[in-house]
Amino acid sequence: MVKKQTLSVKAIKNGTVIDHIPAGEGLNILHYFKLDQLQKCITVGFNLKSDTQNHKDLIKIENIFFTEENIQQIAFFAPNCTINIIQNFQVIEKITPTYPDQVIGIFKCPNINCASHTEPVKSHFYVKNKDNKTKLKCHYCEKIYPFEWVHK
Repeated sequence: MVKKQTLSVKAIKNGTVIDHIPAGEGLNILHYFKLDQLQKCITVGFNLKSDTQNHKDLIKIENIFFTEENIQQIAFFAPNCTINIIQNFQVIEKITPTYPDQVIGIFKCPNINCASHTEPVKSHFYVKNKDNKTKLKCHYCEKIYPFEWVHK
C-alpha cells in the first residue's frame, strides 16, 4: 500500500485565505496590496501542487479582511481564485472575485500624453473583459490597453 504524504499549512483562526492563485501571481498580489508591509502573520505558498491546476499560489493573512473593492481588484491577478473568509477556524464565506466596471486612482495610463499625467485628476479606467482577456479603457484619452500594460 502506498502511503500518501502531504504537508499542510497551519490553519488561521480569523482572516482571509486566497486560494487557487495562478502560479507566479501570488507575489504580485502581495506587492500590489502591500501585504508584505503589514504587521500581521502571513503565510504564502508558491508553486504548490494542485488538483485543478498544475501549480498554484496561496496566501493566508491573519486578522485581515478585504473590502469588496479589494476583492474586485484581486480579479485582475487571479480571476478564478477562491477567497475564503475565516472566523474561528471555520470558512464562513467563499468568494470568487468579479471584475469591477471601472477602476479609479489605482493604475497609471501608459499614454504619456494622457490628461491624467498633466491634470490634477485621478486615473480612471473602464474595465472590459472578453474571452478571458482583460483590457482597460482610459476615461481621458479613450485608449484601450491590455491589463498587463497598465499594471506594470
